Amino acid sequence: MKAVLINGSPRAKGCTFTALTELKNTLEQEGIEAEIVHVGNKDIRGCIACRKCRQTGKCVFDDVVNEIAPKLKECDAFVIGSPVYFASPAGGAISFLDRLFFSTFNADKSMKVGAAVVTCRRGGNTAAFDVLNKYFAMNGMPIATSQYWNMVYGSSAEEVLQDKEGLQTMRTLGRNMAFLVKSIAMGKEKLGLPEKEPLTFTNFYKPGIED
Repeated sequence: MKAVLINGSPRAKGCTFTALTELKNTLEQEGIEAEIVHVGNKDIRGCIACRKCRQTGKCVFDDVVNEIAPKLKECDAFVIGSPVYFASPAGGAISFLDRLFFSTFNADKSMKVGAAVVTCRRGGNTAAFDVLNKYFAMNGMPIATSQYWNMVYGSSAEEVLQDKEGLQTMRTLGRNMAFLVKSIAMGKEKLGLPEKEPLTFTNFYKPGIED
């Protein structure tokens, strides 16, 4: 069983990394293989809605998104961590997630456990947290929770280490996530996955008006 933890911060060893490391250590203590991958310092452009991925199975821009896509398909749990910028996740993290989840649209993510982790100096954390969780919610991915929203406070790694409640929240998240991963694996073995209907798309538009 494996978890992939994405560091969406431009800083490799900052607040987000510190929170994810606490989570990673707990997952490993619970028997879940865990890997932190840093993408926040990459030059990641946004999705241009060309839909080439529908034909090729991968994004037309061959960068870190295509490198991580196989990890998303193979893992049992997926975590995205990001700092809070203007009450939203970091721009690079959003571009990464948009393209990753859109280009892997046809890959079944059902019952992969998802979790978002946010870090902030002062505020905007719950708004950013909500944005990140939406990627999981629309892909049939159970969202792991903790004793509080999955967040830590601090403007440096050293300050995050002083946030005792935040670090405890990461450890609780790790234990809860490990429990979910193991429970879902047992459920798959005994019950299989829930039946899935073919997707139905309903678009609302005014006749005569094109996109």
